[in-house]
Amino acid sequence: MHIGLIAGNGRFPFLVLDAARRLGHQVTIVAVREEASPDLEAAAAAEPRAPIVWLSLGQLGACIETFRAAGVTHALMAGQVKHVKIFSGIVPDRLLLSALLRLRSKNTDALISAVAEILREHGIELLDSTTFLKPLLAPAGHVAGRQPSAEERADLEFGYRMADAIAGLDIGQTIAVKAAAVVAVEAMEGTDAVIARAGRLAGPGVVVVKVAKPNQDMRFDVPVVGLATIKAMRAAGASVLSVDAGKTLMFDREALAAAAAEAGIAVVGRPR
Repeated sequence: MHIGLIAGNGRFPFLVLDAARRLGHQVTIVAVREEASPDLEAAAAAEPRAPIVWLSLGQLGACIETFRAAGVTHALMAGQVKHVKIFSGIVPDRLLLSALLRLRSKNTDALISAVAEILREHGIELLDSTTFLKPLLAPAGHVAGRQPSAEERADLEFGYRMADAIAGLDIGQTIAVKAAAVVAVEAMEGTDAVIARAGRLAGPGVVVVKVAKPNQDMRFDVPVVGLATIKAMRAAGASVLSVDAGKTLMFDREALAAAAAEAGIAVVGRPR
């Protein structure tokens, strides 16, 4: 299969590129100029080469033309595009403007769903973004570090109810709680910013709960954690991280586990 890869920031695109190659797929990359790492150029140049085109946010028509010229019929999105870019940094072309006009609400899910619909109309099906990375999905149960205490488990149960409600409203997917009180809620700023704010507000002992949306569309905005998450927690004095098993990509798992053990942080996967 010839796969189209729409690459945002972080390690996600590199992992997808490597996995797709190992499985024998051809890959054509459309890298988001404002987000993707320049190092992606060198990764694309390695054998077997993956053609790469750098496009700005808003150039949906050029993205589709690139994929169609390469014979791509299936594409996936990998890597984050900061949610706040909805309000700045996008100069939409005609196709993206047509997608924006379809929106009832100006949030990330609505926008990307409209983009996926336009891709399909042009013969390109958007795949589950974890298609080639299933082994990296978080397992259920104890994942790394120590076991949560009874008090922390109580905070987790409280946090799940709050986080599920917030995710269901499409506000965010991460909250921080302490002593059965919500300390910080994610909106567009991202997980690490929420963790840092929770540490400033409540001090050590904050429990971080990251969930998938009730009807999580695995084609985009899949929850991701990694070593950087544990580093942010350590800096903030956070004590527990919970993610949804089977719905959350966990990068650098060995390094994450070692860092969690060293920092005394408990990491668990909630069965879904």
